[in-house]
Amino acid sequence: MKQKEYARRRRQLMRMAGEDAVIIVCAAPEKVRNSDVHYAYRQDSDFLYLTGFREPDSVLILIPDGGGGRCVMFCRERDLEREMWDGPMTGLAGAVEDYGMDEAFAIDELDKRIPKLLQDRERIFFDLGRQPAFDQRLIGWLNAFRDKPRRGFHAPEEIHALDHMLHDLRLFKSRTELTVMKRSAAVAIEAHERAMSVCEPGLNEADIHAELLHTFTRHQCEASYLPIVAGGANACVLHYITNRDPLRDGDLLLIDAGAEYDGYASDITRTFPVNGRFSPEQRDLYQVVLDAQTAAIDKARAGHAWEDMHDEAVRVATQGMIDLGILRNSLEQELEEEGYKHFYVHNTGHWMGLDVHDVGEYQIDGHSRELEPGMVMTVEPGIYIPPGDTTVRTCFRGLGIRIEDNVAITRDEPLVLTGALIKEPDDIEALMAAS
Repeated sequence: MKQKEYARRRRQLMRMAGEDAVIIVCAAPEKVRNSDVHYAYRQDSDFLYLTGFREPDSVLILIPDGGGGRCVMFCRERDLEREMWDGPMTGLAGAVEDYGMDEAFAIDELDKRIPKLLQDRERIFFDLGRQPAFDQRLIGWLNAFRDKPRRGFHAPEEIHALDHMLHDLRLFKSRTELTVMKRSAAVAIEAHERAMSVCEPGLNEADIHAELLHTFTRHQCEASYLPIVAGGANACVLHYITNRDPLRDGDLLLIDAGAEYDGYASDITRTFPVNGRFSPEQRDLYQVVLDAQTAAIDKARAGHAWEDMHDEAVRVATQGMIDLGILRNSLEQELEEEGYKHFYVHNTGHWMGLDVHDVGEYQIDGHSRELEPGMVMTVEPGIYIPPGDTTVRTCFRGLGIRIEDNVAITRDEPLVLTGALIKEPDDIEALMAAS
């Protein structure tokens, strides 16, 4: 993503904060896995959104003013010996030249330089509670300013939460962001197609997991979350990630997996038969979920409320379960008494972006948020029938079916970013038969 995109975001955030404010955003800390081995580093999404900078030990300070504001980065200095072990570092000059900062200083100088940066500011925008160690430093600075008043020096007295303002920006994707998300979706689509193509009885869930990771890696992506590869009744465990059981003839396989490209996530779920052929009962229940998703996507339009999509999916899925004898009361009774929740247990979607469950409010002033162009969400109805549920016919027990796509709200029709991945049962069977 080009630096002008990040610069635009910083300017917009500073305008929202006002000229008497200062904004502080911290990079994600490194996390130790064991001994001196760290987990793979992933930058804090807010920090990434504003800078594109992917190194730890960094702090961004934005100082609004009438001339467009100042962007100051504190980061690590270049260290040639360390670069030999860990690879190139950006350094102070790189933060200015490559990342568009107005000034850059060594992270070790933050305590020394912070008084000047906070001087004459009325309030600080910062998210307390995310990094307790930095919280204590910030509070310590403010206490020191109060304890040692100096002539002509005025420091902020208030700390305001940054997340509401910044996360509302992140909720609305630009054309550039949508282009990146389409690329992320394309890689995930290829991974799911590969999984369908190679799947057969006798393989292990781990074999399919490996195929997904192979596709992500060869496209210089990583998994946007730990993939779910759930054969048979494992699909009834919503966050199943063990991924090591054998795939049996006659079972369904549920795969929930997405790629992360340039920081942006995709999130796709498909459910298909291990042997390439749906049984009649599997096909019937699958069609209920597919019909629910189709109806929900049609509600993903500007001007509709967020909950309209979920309500429509629930209505269609509930009627489908009644038709199959899984639920036994009338549609009105099942909806009123929420009987469907025995088998339809989660919401129908979530926001998407830099986080797979992205930021943004779902309600405004106690009401479901109105959908607007630029929002991106998942649409993922699912029905899960536990294997031990004796209230349901044996043929349906242990079936877990979810179908998930990524949808962008536009001024017209919903834009299904993952729409190129097949999901009609006949198409799935044809692809698997041809492999």
